[in-house]
Amino acid sequence: MKKEISLKEIQHIVNKWIKDHGGFWPPLSMITAIMEELGELAREVNSLEGYKPRKVNKKAKSNLGEELADLLFSIICVANYYKIGLSDELEKIIDKYSKRDSRRFL
Repeated sequence: MKKEISLKEIQHIVNKWIKDHGGFWPPLSMITAIMEELGELAREVNSLEGYKPRKVNKKAKSNLGEELADLLFSIICVANYYKIGLSDELEKIIDKYSKRDSRRFL
């Protein structure tokens, strides 16, 4: 069984991969990559939910997990470029939502 790794470790792995493969793209190019991956994720969800079926020549198996991972990789690249620890930021956001929205959806 594979050991689960932390978000901090994932950021380190992505950072090493990027450095080993030519370095970071310019920031606006990385944002464009995020938009592209988000579009692919949206296309996958549209297909899974039956709103827009896949084209006949596309593979029939869902790859929602792969599309989510592609998007996460792209987001981590931007965070790493700007030296942002996503674990700390995510903790802050969860705390913010917990305070702000504690009764909002009840």
